[in-house]
Amino acid sequence: LPERDRTELKRRKLLLEVTLKSYWIRKGSAFSTAVARQETELTPEMIATGSWRQLPFKPYNFAALGLPPACGHLHPLLKVRSQLRQIFLEMG
Repeated sequence: LPERDRTELKRRKLLLEVTLKSYWIRKGSAFSTAVARQETELTPEMIATGSWRQLPFKPYNFAALGLPPACGHLHPLLKVRSQLRQIFLEMG
């Protein structure tokens, strides 16, 4: 359709444009029908026997945030101040 006719039909809601996406899926170089578990840690036994050379290792994720730090501890000077306040509250 010419652009002018197409815009007119879309304005009157008589035409609906749809985008179709398709993908070609093929077997890659690492394709396997068996699920192989990747190793996550290198152990002293693997180094001693040399078996680490044949094992697949899971890649490291350097972008991971890791565990959140334990928080809620007072600074040492603030801790002394809170202890002094408690002493004065007990005396007062």
